[in-house]
Amino acid sequence: MHQAPNYFLGIDLGGTHIKSALLDINLNVITERSDPTNASKGPDHVLRTMKSIVRKMMQSQGLKDEHVAGMGLGIPGLLDPKEGLSIFSPNFPGWENIHVVREMSKNLSFPVFIDNDVRVNLYGEWHYGAGKGRKNLVLITIGTGLGSGVVVDGKVLYGTTSSVGEIGHMNMYRAGRPCRCGSSGCLGRYVSAIGMVRTCVEKLESGAGSVLQTWVNGDYKAITAKLISDAYDLEDPLAIEVMHETGTLLGFGLSNVINLFNPELIIIGGGVSAAGDRLLNTVRETIRQHTLQLSSGACSVVTAHLGGRAGMIGAAAYAKERLESAR
Repeated sequence: MHQAPNYFLGIDLGGTHIKSALLDINLNVITERSDPTNASKGPDHVLRTMKSIVRKMMQSQGLKDEHVAGMGLGIPGLLDPKEGLSIFSPNFPGWENIHVVREMSKNLSFPVFIDNDVRVNLYGEWHYGAGKGRKNLVLITIGTGLGSGVVVDGKVLYGTTSSVGEIGHMNMYRAGRPCRCGSSGCLGRYVSAIGMVRTCVEKLESGAGSVLQTWVNGDYKAITAKLISDAYDLEDPLAIEVMHETGTLLGFGLSNVINLFNPELIIIGGGVSAAGDRLLNTVRETIRQHTLQLSSGACSVVTAHLGGRAGMIGAAAYAKERLESAR
């Protein structure tokens, strides 16, 4: 008996791990896995790895191509979702103008769709996480960098070159830290795991004292955002200062976002969101003081619900949405 295509696949391609899931028609996760990306081995290796993961997940459930309705992939960097083309991905060596959809579709007979990794996280949190039932929201992901996805009046915004939401490249200092984008003083150079650590190291190098110096035996390269959070919990003055400065800058950035997009909800996801209220209390206070009162009063700032699973669930949700809108 022929079985209708009742399954979706979702893949979240990260710099260190590929997170993948097989989901049922209602997007409940049936099986999921995490595999090393090995991005340094080049695009061909990464694409082969993703194809192999797809086959293994389908085989584990005894599925053939005709059982799968579609697959979504979240790819970091700049891309053209309509063409299925990944234009540039900063943390992936040699990753330029890669036809991801064409390559992935070579051995698969079901439709494949790609979108930016932050936007697939947005689809996940919007439909199945902290943003459920909302029509105006912004997802901010703070990890090694800072990205965002925007929903206005129930529609995900894309823009002319599918680049809406590059909030990490909002200029905060006329001439600040240089950024890979070619500009300087970008928000993401300060509000990110890398940015927070750099702020901390700059303060230590200019003579500030901290418990962190003991923890890393003076090796500042060993300082992480997690260690700064731990030091904050011990009321270390330097860690408090770093968290406060980072939160203030993010608050100013999000004040601009609220004034521009008028969301009812801002969801903070990504690794740095684990800092929770240590960071967000300052963010909320800065927003309260520097945003249009009517807009800020209607907007809450919360942490993401799905954690590291948002991308793969959201990638499948995005594939489902693309298929439904094509009908």
